[in-house]
Amino acid sequence: MSDKDLMELPMSQGNFNELWEDIAFRQLVMELPRANSDAWLSAALPDGPFTEGFDLDLPINNDGDVTPAEEAPVVENQPPSANVVPTTTDYPGEYGFQLCFNQSSMTKSATSTYSPMLNKLYCQLAKTCPVDVLVGREPPPGALLRLTVIYKKSEHVSEVVIRCPHHQSIAENNEGVSHRRHLVRVEGSQRAQYHEDLHTRRHSVTLPYESPQLGSVGTTILLNYMCNTSCMGGMSRRPILTIMTLETYDGQVLGRQCFEVRVCACPGRDRKTEEENLKKITGEKSTGTKRKHQIQDQLKEPHPIPDPGSSKKRKADSSTDDEIYVLPVRGKDRFEMLKKINSSLELMDVMPVTEQEKYRQKRNASKNKQPCIQPKSGKKLLLKGKSDSE
Repeated sequence: MSDKDLMELPMSQGNFNELWEDIAFRQLVMELPRANSDAWLSAALPDGPFTEGFDLDLPINNDGDVTPAEEAPVVENQPPSANVVPTTTDYPGEYGFQLCFNQSSMTKSATSTYSPMLNKLYCQLAKTCPVDVLVGREPPPGALLRLTVIYKKSEHVSEVVIRCPHHQSIAENNEGVSHRRHLVRVEGSQRAQYHEDLHTRRHSVTLPYESPQLGSVGTTILLNYMCNTSCMGGMSRRPILTIMTLETYDGQVLGRQCFEVRVCACPGRDRKTEEENLKKITGEKSTGTKRKHQIQDQLKEPHPIPDPGSSKKRKADSSTDDEIYVLPVRGKDRFEMLKKINSSLELMDVMPVTEQEKYRQKRNASKNKQPCIQPKSGKKLLLKGKSDSE
């Protein structure tokens, strides 16, 4: 390209050509040092504010070149990580967060029952357990409920509560759900989400809080426990606790309630047994059917019980005739016989001695006046001391 052609180029190209031909600029570019050095910054920014503490901290590869920086991963709005040892203390909070369980019987046909004495829920495997959520005032918008299951004893609390391998395989083959390892599930809600903490691997399930319907004081949640407490490879007969918390959308706890759970084949029977055991420990009088060993102890020696109708204290020198004893009797016939004997003895206690003597005389006279029974035809009555010939 000749000088004449360069003169005919547009002004922008001519300016670039003049800049490129500038000796001072070409010398500056040739003298620039390698990257990541203070000399390069000083040469590139001769008049700029450069301090000794300024550091780019650029990543350098093995060849000494600057490598491109990796983009930071996008962190979505995830729930806060769970604590290693979750708190089990009930905390109603300023919103009055409470739980209410339906009153149910202790019959063998009951699929779930709750013991207020033990604060314990007894339920069958994969059976619906309704729980009512009560609040004193409306929580903030976006509030949610979180359920977490942990082990009750301190030596197991750090372990994650999961289903046994047997029930996991059944869920994988039949249901094909991704949360097959989770023990507790929420039924009747398509908005329930199942989580696994990245640090503790602890499982939890969340669902949005819904206000009570018109005419109701609470919101009903349907829970399902998908593994027996006695399953080997899972809970292995270790007691568990369920923690339900009321939280904001960003994980701030507003209220907390905790209750024990036992997943078994006969909830009513197990509840009755454990309540009776607690009464024995606390010294209370047991109710209902007495056990065989209790009856045997009573048969060995009668135990006196105080007279409920007597309010006065007995004197120290009073006899023990007024004390009442309980004697268990086996069989209704024996009971009726002993009942008649007891009634007769009580009647003799209230009757005067003269009346008792008159009653005896009257009874003996009635026996003597009884007619002699004649024998049937063809037979003779044998008299004592006489032979047949007489």
